[in-house]
Amino acid sequence: MDTVVTILFLLFAVIVSGSLARFSRLPLPLVQIALGALIAISIVPTVELKPDLFFLLFLPPLLFLDGWRIPREDLLRDRAIVLEMALGLVVLTVLGVGWLIHVMIPAMPLPVAFALAAIVSPTDPIAVSAIAARAPIPKRMMHILEGESLLNDASGLVCMRFAVAAMLTGVFSIQSALLTFVWVAVGGLVIGVGVTWAVTWAKQQVGRKLGEDTGSQILTSLLIPFGAYLVAEHFHCSGILAAVAAGVTMGFVEGSGKALAVTRVRRAAVWDTVQYAANGVIFVLLGEQMPGILNGAANTVRMTGHHEVWWLAIYVLAISAALGLMRFAWVWTSLRLTLFKARRRGEPARKVDWRLVAAMSFAGVRGAITLAGVLTLPLTLTDGTAFPARDLAIFLAAGVIVVSLIVASVGLPRVLRNLELPPEPSHQAEIDQARVTAAQAAIQAIETAQHALGEGREDADLYVEASTRVMELYRERIDGRLHTPDEAAVNRKLQAIELQLRVVGLTAERDAIFKLSRERTLSSESARKIVRDIDLLEARYRA
Repeated sequence: MDTVVTILFLLFAVIVSGSLARFSRLPLPLVQIALGALIAISIVPTVELKPDLFFLLFLPPLLFLDGWRIPREDLLRDRAIVLEMALGLVVLTVLGVGWLIHVMIPAMPLPVAFALAAIVSPTDPIAVSAIAARAPIPKRMMHILEGESLLNDASGLVCMRFAVAAMLTGVFSIQSALLTFVWVAVGGLVIGVGVTWAVTWAKQQVGRKLGEDTGSQILTSLLIPFGAYLVAEHFHCSGILAAVAAGVTMGFVEGSGKALAVTRVRRAAVWDTVQYAANGVIFVLLGEQMPGILNGAANTVRMTGHHEVWWLAIYVLAISAALGLMRFAWVWTSLRLTLFKARRRGEPARKVDWRLVAAMSFAGVRGAITLAGVLTLPLTLTDGTAFPARDLAIFLAAGVIVVSLIVASVGLPRVLRNLELPPEPSHQAEIDQARVTAAQAAIQAIETAQHALGEGREDADLYVEASTRVMELYRERIDGRLHTPDEAAVNRKLQAIELQLRVVGLTAERDAIFKLSRERTLSSESARKIVRDIDLLEARYRA
């Protein structure tokens, strides 16, 4: 019963944190950590975390959703930069920062130091997005950060797995590690792709014969990441990579558009809620565990000969500074290399503002994946003794998260202010052409259906009139997309005014429906259906 009460308090804290973050203008993760700390010192029972269970509950859905929603075209376009940041920088971070941690804290064994460095290497675009609400980040930069985060989540956590295995067994062989890495990585990717394709194929077969049930479709999508993760772990492959691969595959599978529209709308809302709740609970749990973590970290520090607790702050700042400097140097070197290759291809030389490099460096915020990963460190070694410096590693990772959030909150808006970036290519022309093509296909399909439905019927003229009305809407859409640039500008302004008036009309419709419901003139069930249709239209117009 106590566990259920604690979970409810954690979810309530996530709900409250949104309003407090908007009121205080602080990053949402920092507010959630503070609320978790308040829960820890209150009468609410604390949670005893089990690493394997924590890993299974939080990481698969978050990684799956990242892979599902990432813009694949932008990821492929910037694949070289993304791979450099997600693989090269992660390996450099593990080796460089891991060695630094071991030198600073001799009581922390080298494998544990490498594990900690691997844990703090992944970045979190969701935390960056919370900060970007006050300092908008250019779309291409955000897409690079999302792609980097997707891949370095996997690479960082896989590196952590090897480091922890070396600590548990006391043996590490480069040759064996490379072979194991190939099996773990390739197997995880294949299993992730295979599970998603198999489940999707089975869903389509059942739906084709029995019809599509929206609720089961949504529940199936929620279970796919857990299924991919568990199958991969059963075969000693990477469940992390399996979840990522399952998400990316889901994005390709959904491109077929075979799901019902209502399924997509409801599923998106459910996944948004899952993402918000999972990320929020992770940060609230960090605050809730902080008193115990701080006490254990202080004991570990005393083992190093530093009896003052403020040495913990020095360690956190030193690790954060090393991560920032290493990221700045890597981004600067990568950018110079990219410009050099461009000049070799005969492209004109471009001058890049140093603030662009600084922005990419500040945007390397650590967040939910780092926290979820560090909390999964084993409690004991294989012989039953306590895992060395576990509490200290958790505290340092938590400190790095907090420092990165604060630094990004202060520094990112400053370096992005008045920063001139290369213009991003406009996709409006291809969007317009796609809408015209879709409208033409719709007109043709309506004409075919009208002839098939009305042929030989006495009321065939009604079918003709109905199809004419529907096709006229599509013809207006086509005419609105085929204009000269000046006419297009006027047309866009006209459409904006029209949308504004439509929203006004929808608001009046909704108010009238609510009034009829309150007056018992309209049943509540009918009112809910009508209001949902109005809400969907308004959401479309406001998009």
